[in-house]
Amino acid sequence: MIEQSRPIWSNIKLDVLIPVHTKDLVTLPYVVDFLRRNIKHPIGEIMIISAKHDSIKRICDKKACRFVDENQVLPIAKEDFHYVGSWKGKRVDRSGWILQQLIKLSGDTLSKQTHYLTIDADTLLIRPHIFLEDNKTIFYYGSQKQKYLEEYYRTINKLLGGNVVPPISQSFITHYMCFERSKVAELKKTIESHTKKYWYNAVIESINKRKLITFSEFETYGVFVSQNYPGQLLLKPSLNIGKRRKEIHNVYKLNLPELAQKYRSISYHRHFR
Repeated sequence: MIEQSRPIWSNIKLDVLIPVHTKDLVTLPYVVDFLRRNIKHPIGEIMIISAKHDSIKRICDKKACRFVDENQVLPIAKEDFHYVGSWKGKRVDRSGWILQQLIKLSGDTLSKQTHYLTIDADTLLIRPHIFLEDNKTIFYYGSQKQKYLEEYYRTINKLLGGNVVPPISQSFITHYMCFERSKVAELKKTIESHTKKYWYNAVIESINKRKLITFSEFETYGVFVSQNYPGQLLLKPSLNIGKRRKEIHNVYKLNLPELAQKYRSISYHRHFR
């Protein structure tokens, strides 16, 4: 059920970052429309971050979003590192996947607001959202397979040092997250202090490149905030439902008010058949 029966609103302005691949062209316009409808904060800029592509730029123009060239965000590009993991006996290039996570952690240099939101380019918010409440940041949580969490925490321990214990029984990995710019900057300084490397190089060099899933920017940031600012986060279940990508054109045929009684968001995944 929805926690709030009354209208919700926050006066804190957010920028929004959406890393995008050309495979997300069909979902991106819906993502922008639904976040404008259901983010109950003033929105500064919506930044679409991608490799240069005319179709993506046209969507940015049509939806009044700012296009950001992904190759201008960091001093490195995905061509600068080689990450090919293994999945069911096949080799899968994961360089772009890692680059998107590094881009999300670069929001402190892209945004001018105190907070910014990142959201996956396949996820529609169907319930009104605020991300700050009673001076706390709302962190949504979900479930993850234990084998993936173990890999995430191996990497986190390399980046932050010590023996980090999961602070919650679930996972901070959902499809969107609100970041506080100052805390993101502090996280990156902590990584650099521990590893003696630029933070982005530290991430790339810490992951197990033989594995398919080895790092999560959401899990890393969530752990950092919960360890260093335990009184400044508020946990809520993510309540996401996954659907097949081809079904997105029927989204307005769904009974969205009824669906929103049970779920906060819908993700239209490419890998759903």
